[in-house]
Amino acid sequence: MAFSMHSHSGQFCPGHAKDQLEVIIQTAIARGFQSFALTEHMPRTSPADLYPEEVSLSLQESIDSLIPMHEAFLVEAVRLRAKYQDQIKILIGFEGEWIRPSYGPFILSLASHPDVDYFIGSVHHVHEIPIDYDKAFYDKAKNASGGTDELLFSDYFDSQLQMLQALKPRVVGHFDLIRLLAEEPNQDLRMWPKIWEKIERNLKVIVEQGGLLEINSSALRKGLKEPYPARAITEKFLKMGGKMTLSDDSHGIDQVGTNFGRAVDFLENLGAHEVFLLESRGELKNLKAVGVKLVDIKSSLK
Repeated sequence: MAFSMHSHSGQFCPGHAKDQLEVIIQTAIARGFQSFALTEHMPRTSPADLYPEEVSLSLQESIDSLIPMHEAFLVEAVRLRAKYQDQIKILIGFEGEWIRPSYGPFILSLASHPDVDYFIGSVHHVHEIPIDYDKAFYDKAKNASGGTDELLFSDYFDSQLQMLQALKPRVVGHFDLIRLLAEEPNQDLRMWPKIWEKIERNLKVIVEQGGLLEINSSALRKGLKEPYPARAITEKFLKMGGKMTLSDDSHGIDQVGTNFGRAVDFLENLGAHEVFLLESRGELKNLKAVGVKLVDIKSSLK
């Protein structure tokens, strides 16, 4: 039973992703997915938080367009969920943007919408600077932390803790995204004892909150040797009794299910036999974590 808990479309993330939402769902069906979550990036509230490709005629006009686009996404997602209900189960959510603590109440207000099943708790910024957009932004954030990767990683995991404590997300996105543009993105983070302490601290919070930590295969298509999170982190989380979920973090039809085989192999090599999917039990927002065997995911992918 193939599924993904994290995806984006060009229709509602223009410039950041590609393709219409309906075509992405059709692609997921064709590739053997039985469940697929629609989780576009949330709107932001300040012009300072726009990415370069989002800046149009004016900063304020760009910002003013984001909430109507989010509302249009929810309407279209509900329509598509009904249209394809006999072929695939669709969850509707969004990816949270923990840029600063003041975003917490706004994220929770978006999550309270009756059509939203859940949201992904993610951190893409440190010191309000994107850390996965390009090397120039990454270096700017690193300099704001004191000039080293280790100091930036420390600030990243502290910001992640703030997010976890404030939002208690059902799904935690790309836990160690901070690795992507680092000098040594594939290093074992146990080499930095103080960073590892913060990683263990955050993992413990996720377990205590009953959150799902995603194995995010997008790290593989971006050139990293392991998915998010890396082996040592995933292994530690599993030993804590944590529950993993599975995401392609696709940004268009070309990425639906990309590297899922490698991600499943990665989990099997760690001794895992299942991941968990959020499923509706017939009551609005009453989502339960249901185990899905890794062998069943492999066998259903096309």
